Amino acid sequence: MRLSHFLAGVSAAGLALPAIAQAQAPAAVQAPAPTETLREAMVKAYNTNPDITGERANLRATDETVPIARAAGLPGVNSSASYNENLYDSDGSGVGSPRTGAAGVSLSVPVFSGGAVRNSIRAAETRVEAGRAGLRTAETQLFSDVVAAYLDVLRDESIVRLNQQNARVLGVNLQATRDRFEVGDLTRTDVAQSEARLAISESQLRGAEAQLISSRENYIRIVGTPPGVLAPPPPLPNLPVNPDQAVQVALAENPSLDAASKLRDASAYDVNVARASRLPQVSVGVGGDYYNRFGGVGTAGRLAGLANDGFATSAGVNLTLPLFQGGRPAAQVRQAQARQSAAIEQVTATERGVIAQTRSAFAVYQSALRVIESSKLAVSANRLSLEGVRAENSVGTRTILDILNAEQELLNSQVQLVQAERDAYVAGFAVLAAMGRAEAQDLGLDGGPLYDPLANYNRVRRSISDWRDNPKPQAEATRTTGSPAQTPAVSGPVDPVNPR
Repeated sequence: MRLSHFLAGVSAAGLALPAIAQAQAPAAVQAPAPTETLREAMVKAYNTNPDITGERANLRATDETVPIARAAGLPGVNSSASYNENLYDSDGSGVGSPRTGAAGVSLSVPVFSGGAVRNSIRAAETRVEAGRAGLRTAETQLFSDVVAAYLDVLRDESIVRLNQQNARVLGVNLQATRDRFEVGDLTRTDVAQSEARLAISESQLRGAEAQLISSRENYIRIVGTPPGVLAPPPPLPNLPVNPDQAVQVALAENPSLDAASKLRDASAYDVNVARASRLPQVSVGVGGDYYNRFGGVGTAGRLAGLANDGFATSAGVNLTLPLFQGGRPAAQVRQAQARQSAAIEQVTATERGVIAQTRSAFAVYQSALRVIESSKLAVSANRLSLEGVRAENSVGTRTILDILNAEQELLNSQVQLVQAERDAYVAGFAVLAAMGRAEAQDLGLDGGPLYDPLANYNRVRRSISDWRDNPKPQAEATRTTGSPAQTPAVSGPVDPVNPR
């Protein structure tokens, strides 16, 4: 199952409190319908995020290295024009002309360059392929950032709701404690404990609200628009069953490793380019000139055979055979070989990083799944514990402090569950990203055509025009200066399925 299939629908799995609340809540407190899905957020980021649009521009710049390298092996045509006025000549015999104008055209055709041009072109083409892999890496990173930002907002909205509910419950507890104090059933200590716990819950709520604002602002930074009512994310498909399977796929398909391998290959061509500087260079040249003396040829000059104007042509072969260059070619070869060694080591370093990243993400994913299971049990147990403590308090075997502690334990387990659900989803997507299966073509985004890196390359790779510029660059990414400052407001029921 492709990622495009998983993004096509919405499931109640993963951070499910909003979805369950909508399904189970009474009609009067139904949660608002979602206004944005994870797919839609990815489409927005793909089309408007400045990081990805900048990477596309960098790739277009890399595309131009191919025609630049090809130009060194193509014929060159130059024109020249001159005008000279003879102001004074002590040896003047009257035969020459006091003024002369000339215009000429010359053609030079490289014949042999020791393989420098051929290897430069191959190196440039290989670096273009590396750039495409780099763009894939940027897409993967962008979508991972979108998933994290999306899930952060959902998580923090749930935590704010839980803290709001906790504050309301503690407020009711405080009022009940005061009423029982008034009739002498409880002591001033019980009231103070309830007041302190309410104050703590309100401070926790303020912290949760600040974190929600931060997550929403980060969402705007990545996606480009404020988050609306976010739909629960769909389940992740085809996750590997063990880290070895994930690593095996990652080593074959991870774009970062592909880019490093291409750069290694390009560095080998650079060594051949450096070696070419020690070999002969051969070129063929032809030229033609028209000259005019503007009627300045006198009688003596005409008698001597000089004309007022005429044509001159030339042709020749140029051979340059380096004999001694002060050790520069050898130094350039050694330098290129050292850079090739660095590129080879970089492949190994990238491979290590991919393996570690994949295994770590898989471990975090598995750990979060286990935390989800234990947190669900903890929530259920703490809810039963709270009910029992309240019942025992009504018959005098439990204190107000026992109730307050039970309330806090329930809140802690609920927050832990929400956090674990977020961590599991983000880590699961990170596993897919490390495996090279979280790119635009994998996601099947339908917000318009996908960016085609081959289009620009095919357009420019054989361009030989000296005047074929691109239009003036314009900003592609959208700005967020008009986005309103985010608030911690949340809508919908808090937890109607599991009321306290």
